[in-house]
Amino acid sequence: MNTRTTMHRPMRILLCMALGTFAVGTESFMIAPPLPQLASDLSQSLVAVGQLVTVFTLTYAFSSPILTTLTGDVSRRNLLVVSMAGFAIANVIAACTPNYWSLLFARVLLALVAGLYVPNATALAGALVPPEQRGRALAIVTGGTSVAVALGVPLSALVGHGFGWRMTFAIVGALALLATAGLFLSLARDVGANLPVARLSDRLAVFRQMPLLLALLVTLLWASGAYTVYTYLSPFLAEATGISGSHVGLVLFVWGVSAATGVTAGGTLTDRLGFKRVIIASLSLLALAFVSMSASAYGLPPVTARAPVLTAIVVWGLAAWSFFPAQQTRLISLAGVELASVALSLNASFMFGGFALGAAIGSVTIAHGSPDALGFVGAAGVATS
Repeated sequence: MNTRTTMHRPMRILLCMALGTFAVGTESFMIAPPLPQLASDLSQSLVAVGQLVTVFTLTYAFSSPILTTLTGDVSRRNLLVVSMAGFAIANVIAACTPNYWSLLFARVLLALVAGLYVPNATALAGALVPPEQRGRALAIVTGGTSVAVALGVPLSALVGHGFGWRMTFAIVGALALLATAGLFLSLARDVGANLPVARLSDRLAVFRQMPLLLALLVTLLWASGAYTVYTYLSPFLAEATGISGSHVGLVLFVWGVSAATGVTAGGTLTDRLGFKRVIIASLSLLALAFVSMSASAYGLPPVTARAPVLTAIVVWGLAAWSFFPAQQTRLISLAGVELASVALSLNASFMFGGFALGAAIGSVTIAHGSPDALGFVGAAGVATS
């Protein structure tokens, strides 16, 4: 039966899927702001709780393409409903966790189900509507992540400061449960029945194309540089500028708005100037922003450093996320129509792999140096791309 004729209110379905990607996006980024609070509550070092970021991102990076391939014959409806329900349950486990190791387990579980949900939701979004509406459908579903970066993460930081980090997991779990109910009630049983799924051999074929592989490595280095700083932004702000507590949430809100603006501007500029110019400009500005953050931290007293650091954070958000649509356009151009979906899926894996690498590099920087050095280290990672 044709997918489009069996869909009941496609917009409602897309919004339910977008709520799911919003929950996943918030979960992916929200753990960094409360790291000092987590370290205190769980009686662990800052470096140890930083591994909660590394474990999540690394698990997502490796499991997502494999699980997506292995579940290719599973009903799309069942897959989305079960994965989002699993995401809700994992958040409840995280909220109720009694110690560090059980929270680490919850983060692994969260990464597994998130890595299964997101690519399948994205793929299904394009199948729900006619070709001429496909771009809008994809924008709605993937827009959940952008909204999470702009609003979900700073709001979770404020909630965490006021009510404790466990409450942030509980709220994301409630959102995931709401998305699960929406998907269960809205999706037809035969939805996506004819949706093709890339085989593992198709994914491995990408690695035999050197230009495409080199482009994916740029994503890895961009993500590692950015997450070196982002993971430990709270201790950096506390030491470099004296900003802490609920004010970190306000800083993240500014960063999130600039990031969302960067995604939109990056897409527009890519259409006008081409992806190469946008990528070079974005990475250059990002490296400069990171350098200025650490230079201000080392060279200025905390009160004086606030203005240049906050300005650099705004530039960081704009530059880092304007890179993303330009890089996706580059990958589509290199991969061609047949391998475009595979290349974009692998790009997400390389991005989360970079997040994991960046979190690990940040932890080493904190352990053997100072939070003030994070910008210099992050800039070095970006510069190598």
